[in-house]
Amino acid sequence: MEKQQEQPMKMLKKRNVLGPVATDFTAANTGNWRIERPEVDYSRCSKCRTCERYCPTNVIEIRPDDQECVYINFDYCKGCGICTNVCPRQCIQLIPEVR
Repeated sequence: MEKQQEQPMKMLKKRNVLGPVATDFTAANTGNWRIERPEVDYSRCSKCRTCERYCPTNVIEIRPDDQECVYINFDYCKGCGICTNVCPRQCIQLIPEVR
């Protein structure tokens, strides 16, 4: 600690941090602050489970036997859009939340 205090400020390295503010999401009820929600085009979905793997809040469940194979728990979905970015078939779109 003493060595760090002895260094002048211009000797310290500046760091640029890029990326989202939150890196971990907790399982708290979303409430009414989500502005967008994911919508799935079931006809294009290949049930690859990529969205399920990458969801930070673990609210996506794939049920391959059902016609509507992707189930999203909207009580806990944060609307982060990670599922839309990782979907290889791009069958998930974010739509504005209607209140």
